[in-house]
Amino acid sequence: MNTALLYHLLDVDPADGPAELLHRARGSRRLPTLVLSALAGDRVRMGEPARAELRRARDRADRYTRLADDLARSTGVRALRGLPLAGYYPADLLRPLDVLDLVAPGEAALWQAVVRLVTDHPVEHIEVTLLGDRPHHTAVTVLWPAEDPLVDPWYRVRVTTAALDGDGAGVPVRPYLVADDHVECLIALAEEGLRRPFLPVDVLDVAALDRQPFEPAETAAVVAAYRLAPEAAALLDLAATYLPLGPLALVRASLEAELAPESRRRTEAAAALRPAALRPAARHGTLLRRTAIRHDWDEALLAPVPDGPLLLTPVADYLLTPAPDSATQEERAAGLRALHDWDALC
Repeated sequence: MNTALLYHLLDVDPADGPAELLHRARGSRRLPTLVLSALAGDRVRMGEPARAELRRARDRADRYTRLADDLARSTGVRALRGLPLAGYYPADLLRPLDVLDLVAPGEAALWQAVVRLVTDHPVEHIEVTLLGDRPHHTAVTVLWPAEDPLVDPWYRVRVTTAALDGDGAGVPVRPYLVADDHVECLIALAEEGLRRPFLPVDVLDVAALDRQPFEPAETAAVVAAYRLAPEAAALLDLAATYLPLGPLALVRASLEAELAPESRRRTEAAAALRPAALRPAARHGTLLRRTAIRHDWDEALLAPVPDGPLLLTPVADYLLTPAPDSATQEERAAGLRALHDWDALC
C-alpha cells in the first residue's frame, strides 16, 4: 500500500502531482486524510492548513481508540469494522474513521454505553433503529460536532446489539461475529456490499489485510457461514484489479464453490416471505424529545399507540416509522400527545 496505489485507485496521472491527487480524494469525505498521511510520509511539501487537517484526523483516530477501550472496560462493547481495520494499516498511513462501530453483548450494555456517551460528550443527535422483529435488535448512533464541523466529519459512534445487520430480505441479522480478528475484518468489509457498491477505501482495506495468515478453505467456510460469499468474492475481484491479493487470492478461489449455494438460499428465503405478512426490515426512530437520563432503565420500552409505536429509551423518546424521517407533522403531534398521556400515568 503506497501513494502509487492511491493514484491508480483515484485515476489520477502521477504527472499531475499530489495537489490533483488530494483534490480528487476530496470527492469522498473518507479519503482526504489518508491521502494527506501518505503525502506526509513521502515528505511532500504542505502548508499549515493541510498539516492541521491531518493533526485533527490523527486526534480523531486516537480519540476513537481511547473511547472504544474505555467503553470496552466499562460496558463490555467491542469495536468492529473501521477501528480494527485501521490497526492493520502501516503506521504512517491513517485509515479514514468517520464512524466508530461498536457491538454490545446485550441491550443493557448498549444503553450503558449510550448513557456514557451522552454524559461525557456534547451529543447533539441520537438516532435509533430497531432491526428485525421477534426478537428485534437495537442500533443507536450518537453524533457530536468535530473540532471544525464544516471541514471534518462529525464524531459518530454507532452501538448495536447485532454484529451484522443483514439486508432485511435474503440475508438475516446475525447477532454474533466470532472469528480470528483479520477474518472478522474481511467479513465486516463484505457486509458493506449488502448496502452499497464497494469503494476505493474498501480496496485499501483489502490491501491492509493481504499479508495476514488467511487459511483459504477455512476462511471461505466462515465467510459462507455468515452468508457473505457473493459480497466477499465481489470485493476481492475488485481489489484484484488494483493489487496482488497474496493469501486472499486462494480465499477467493475457495469462495467459488460457495456462490451458487448462497444464491439458492437467498432465492428460497425471498420466496418463503409472504408479502402480506411482512413487517419492515427496520423501524426508525423519529425523535420526539430528549429526556433526563433514566439511569434505572436497562432497556427501552416499546409502547404501541394508534398512530405508530413509541419507543421510550433511557435517553430520548421516539415515534417508530418504516423509513427514516418519514413521520408527518400530524403523526409527530399524535406521538407527543401519547407521550403526554404516558407521563400522566407514571
